[in-house]
Amino acid sequence: MSRGQPNLEHTTMAKYKLEYIWLDGYTPVPNLRSKTQIKEYASFPTLEQLPNWGFDGSSTLQAEGRSSDCVLKPVAVYPDTTRKNGVLVMCEVMMPDGVTPHPSNSRATILDDPDAWFGFEQEYFLYQDGRPLGFPEGGYPAPQGPYYTGVGYKNVGDVARQIVEEHLDLCLDAGINHEGINAEVAKGQWEFQIFGKGSKNCADQVWVARYLLLRLCEKYAVDVEFHCKPLGKDLDWNGSGMHANFSTKHLREVGGKEYFEKLMAAFAKNLNEHIAVYGPDNHMRLTGLHETQSIDKFTYGIADRGSSVRVPHSFVNNGYKGYLEDRRPNSQGDPYAIASRILRTIAEVPTA
Repeated sequence: MSRGQPNLEHTTMAKYKLEYIWLDGYTPVPNLRSKTQIKEYASFPTLEQLPNWGFDGSSTLQAEGRSSDCVLKPVAVYPDTTRKNGVLVMCEVMMPDGVTPHPSNSRATILDDPDAWFGFEQEYFLYQDGRPLGFPEGGYPAPQGPYYTGVGYKNVGDVARQIVEEHLDLCLDAGINHEGINAEVAKGQWEFQIFGKGSKNCADQVWVARYLLLRLCEKYAVDVEFHCKPLGKDLDWNGSGMHANFSTKHLREVGGKEYFEKLMAAFAKNLNEHIAVYGPDNHMRLTGLHETQSIDKFTYGIADRGSSVRVPHSFVNNGYKGYLEDRRPNSQGDPYAIASRILRTIAEVPTA
């Protein structure tokens, strides 16, 4: 090499498995869909490096067969440690022009506030052979009581804990802000918690965590049941919620009893608007029993798990500053829509 000529180094490229994930057009609850694209990169790709991709919307209730193209626009990226050079790509669905959000795209138009913090408590049942794990082939196990945070085979079985522990590791490996797991009140019922700053960011992580759980359960021949009352309204078994803990910068730093009471009045005024996006079949779950308030009432109470909004002792003790928990969203709810509705109601209350 002659003097003055630059020393060119060869860059080693690797083939990455990009798993594009999106929500289909089914209602009232969309399904998660995904497919893999192989691309070469010198290192783990950034969001900006990921191209848009297309799919057949006629097979997902998002287009007609005579004009079936839809576009996947990457919006968040996470490592996937279950695959060599694996990448999880959360996407929004766009119209063929790649610019206009598809009508099924619940993410594109939601309110987003990077200073708003959300924590979603995702409950779910693990099912096998048409019944929750641990339920006998005919009838029911012992009444609920020992199952919540339970330990031991008779309370939680063996396969379920393997699944939830592996799911926890997958989420942490992906950089999802997974905050904990526990067995829930009904047998075969579990919960994980996701915390995020910004409504879109947190909701992205909830959807990807759901995706990882569904995909993980494939190898165990187990289904995930997200319905809010899979065992029926009239049986003495808890349903599944997705309690939404929320806090804005004003609520954390200023707060105050007067502001809090105005906020709760706004939540009461928008009762129907909240219920409309808090998940289907909530009338089966919000009955006033099993740690819920009736669907047609709005109440709040300090440490009251039977209220619509639970007010933590820490919130009151800190001068009505901190976070609040809306207990009405259910396990099938869309976290994009839930977070946006909460922010819309908060926006109605003056802060000055």
